[in-house]
Amino acid sequence: MTAHRARGHVAVLVPAAGSGVRLGPGAPKALRLLRGETLLVHAVRRVAAAGPVGLIVVAAPPGQLDEVLQLLAPVVPAGVALRVVAGGASRQASVAAALAAVGEDHPIVLVHDAARALAPPQLVERVVAAVQAGHRAVVPVLPVVDTVKRVDPQGIVTGTVDRTALRAVQTPQGFRRETLAAAHAAAVDEHTDDAGLAERLGVQVATVPGDPAAMKITQPLDLRIAELILDRETPDRPAGARPAG
Repeated sequence: MTAHRARGHVAVLVPAAGSGVRLGPGAPKALRLLRGETLLVHAVRRVAAAGPVGLIVVAAPPGQLDEVLQLLAPVVPAGVALRVVAGGASRQASVAAALAAVGEDHPIVLVHDAARALAPPQLVERVVAAVQAGHRAVVPVLPVVDTVKRVDPQGIVTGTVDRTALRAVQTPQGFRRETLAAAHAAAVDEHTDDAGLAERLGVQVATVPGDPAAMKITQPLDLRIAELILDRETPDRPAGARPAG
């Protein structure tokens, strides 16, 4: 299902068919509410505000395609096409289903989790710029701030990991379209992110600085933290809007 528009050369895939069991019983995670709006609405509004984005493809829970299209159409600006497809049984399957809806007129494809609902447009643009600079795969990252221990099956610490070379990975992750398509075509098992699939092909994955606002909402406490992030936004500037200047 499609709302027809056209603007930039970048497509954003949003897998949004997961149940989100760690958030407790209720609607699928992407359709949980954050300050009166679903996580999916927050996420799509923000990525759509990034200038290069011309297409957003959402992989929605099967049976809820019309509902999701009607939910998102009002928040997608003129010039951005919106498509809603049926998601799969896993995140990876949902990304593959969304990717199948992207044509060659969108040579750069980003994959963004609806659970990272408050990722700012500037982060999207940072990832796009890195792909445009020649990288086939790009991920936003943050330094790991916690001490990391290696633990055996019995729960005994066997060593401390040097965290100076470790990074926590966020979304959106960016790819040349053909790279992402090849990575999914070659997949033989499930990966937690699409960059992992690209790595299996031997693709060099570049990094750009992430953003704390792009935190992943997984548990009820995360919703409270997300509310605090929203509270810090300038009251007279809509969520996802770019500051002047």
